[in-house]
Amino acid sequence: MSLKETIETELKNALRSGDETRKTALRSIIAGIKLAAVDKRQGLDDADVLAVINKEIKSQREALADAEKANRPDLTAKAQATSAILESFLPRQLSRDEVAAQVSAAIAEVGAAGPGDMGKVMKVLQPRLKGLADSKTVSDLVRELLAGKA
Repeated sequence: MSLKETIETELKNALRSGDETRKTALRSIIAGIKLAAVDKRQGLDDADVLAVINKEIKSQREALADAEKANRPDLTAKAQATSAILESFLPRQLSRDEVAAQVSAAIAEVGAAGPGDMGKVMKVLQPRLKGLADSKTVSDLVRELLAGKA
């Protein structure tokens, strides 16, 4: 079963159970998937669906930050609940140690000697870690490890 079909099944279950938060979160993903499919002019594979989910999670994180800034605990709780629902559809994220091991291997692979080689390392890591680790975490680790080599 594709990820899109799984999400649609989960939406049906949420409709049956009356879970409003889950229903709203899943509907936003499905709307994003349909919009992306129209933009792409063809069906989406699971990687494209994951990109839509990540985009929606980023949007929820921004909403969470805004709600915290505005001191709105009701909106903060809603954004956190929605993010948790969306994150349940993502593959297991790598731990910081696992990402660090991948970064070290990539640095050795490209022969990076200092911070100036960050682009080379990131070019190798992005395809490997796409969907498995936050790109900000990856870039921070690359920067730290390359600074240690300088």
